[in-house]
Amino acid sequence: MGSLPRSVSENLHFLCAELDGQLTSLEAYFDDPQPARAQKVILRAGYSYNLWSRVQRGCQDAIKGKKTRRDTQLLMHNCALVAQNLDLIARMARRCLQHAEDVARPELLRPAAYPKTIKILRKQIKDIIPAIEARDSERAVKMGQVKTDLDALYDQLFRTLTRDMRKLKQTEDLSNSLLAANEVRRMGEAIQGISEAILSVSIGQSVHFDRYFTLKNILSDADGDHEDVALEPLAETRSGSAISAIRSKSGARDQIDAVFKDGELEKVKEERAGVKSWEAIYPGLAPKILSYKKNGQSAALLIEYLQGQTFEHVLLNEDDATLAQAQTALSRTLRDVWKRTRHDDPAEMASMKQLRARMAGVHRVHPEFRTKSMHIGNLQRPSFESLVKQAETRENALPAPFSVHIHGDFNLDNVIFDSSDKRIHFIDLHRSRYMDYVQDVSVFMVSNYRLQIQDSDIRRRVATVASDFHKMAAKFAKSQGDSGFEYRLALGLARSFASSTRFVFDKAHARRMMIRARYLLEQAVHCPQGKEARLKLPIKELFSD
Repeated sequence: MGSLPRSVSENLHFLCAELDGQLTSLEAYFDDPQPARAQKVILRAGYSYNLWSRVQRGCQDAIKGKKTRRDTQLLMHNCALVAQNLDLIARMARRCLQHAEDVARPELLRPAAYPKTIKILRKQIKDIIPAIEARDSERAVKMGQVKTDLDALYDQLFRTLTRDMRKLKQTEDLSNSLLAANEVRRMGEAIQGISEAILSVSIGQSVHFDRYFTLKNILSDADGDHEDVALEPLAETRSGSAISAIRSKSGARDQIDAVFKDGELEKVKEERAGVKSWEAIYPGLAPKILSYKKNGQSAALLIEYLQGQTFEHVLLNEDDATLAQAQTALSRTLRDVWKRTRHDDPAEMASMKQLRARMAGVHRVHPEFRTKSMHIGNLQRPSFESLVKQAETRENALPAPFSVHIHGDFNLDNVIFDSSDKRIHFIDLHRSRYMDYVQDVSVFMVSNYRLQIQDSDIRRRVATVASDFHKMAAKFAKSQGDSGFEYRLALGLARSFASSTRFVFDKAHARRMMIRARYLLEQAVHCPQGKEARLKLPIKELFSD
């Protein structure tokens, strides 16, 4: 990774020096609260802002070129974040002094509590430039830990000042004292932001402070060296989890050693349970878990890296022969999984219940899809919500005749095809469970159509893949005596078409999906009761544009 451009390096040095001066004045003010000392900081607002602006411009200039390396982009992005957080600390110092100046009785500020902690903060700010230049993660961690000191100071002052509020009549003075203390507390968030920026430069990917410790601990459990690894983003899930590739800095550039996934505790626990269940049911289909670590309300997994490409990548980028191989491998794998895991317990997909729960999200993105019932002459056109309600009643009476173990979130990018040994793997397994296999069938088919690629050749491939997948699933259903397959699929497709629009901002494409959802619901609702097995869907037309 290259060194800092001169314009960035010089102005960061000046900004750190300026902030040290302002914090020195803040420290001196609490030693001896005098208005002159407060004004000395308040009047320097323009200088720190100008230095921050110069760093921002220097970072922008450094990444203007089309061939700018990723590590240079990461370095400049995080230097800009460092400067932004330094300017935030300067702003907080000024607001702290403004609140302090509004306290008529300075002793109510409890000024003696501040200098020691501000001195600790100043020491860490002096280490910023050396830590960036040396990519020093240990120094960065010490910076981030200052937040604990500032939080402790605030907690102490909060208890003291709120106790005084109950006893004394100087409520206004005590309120301003508390506001001043809160500004110092918020400096801890900013210095931790600086720490995260330096850690991100050190490991090669943007990282939160807590995430760094989780990574360090999980690598220690897996006999890894966190100092020798670089992270590269692979994906971010809609549930908030981050997925990163872990590479050895000393290894080959194209070699991924493992996958690091962290996020909300319950989601990660579900993922771990899903992987373990697949390992017991169908060994080799899911990646192996190398290590697991929880940290408060978050957790992380270190997972085996699976060779291959996502089915989405194959569909969009590979030749027809490779796509055909992927389809064959997927069909063979699914039929085998469904047969191996079949239980005679009926399964309720509850697709309409799922859709009702997701319509609020759809309407937030596409409020125009919120419709009312209409009359055109003697013809009544029910609202979409009314169709969902009617379809739910019909669905509740028609459960699947058996259960199988499903993926649960069977999108194109959760299926990996390894062309070297013609094998399929599953990833992102936190929703795996025993259920109606139509859940996976409908999600996979619509995840093809949902792709926002308008190239005509790609759209034809999308239609073909969806149609072939339907034929495979329908053939399996017939072999198992599942006469309600097509009817349940109509409801599953309707759910997936409609609910997926909340992830599609293209209005025309979203409208095409919503029209298909409505059509499918109408077909299901108008199908005579007792004749559900006769429903046939025009799959080719549904998936062609």
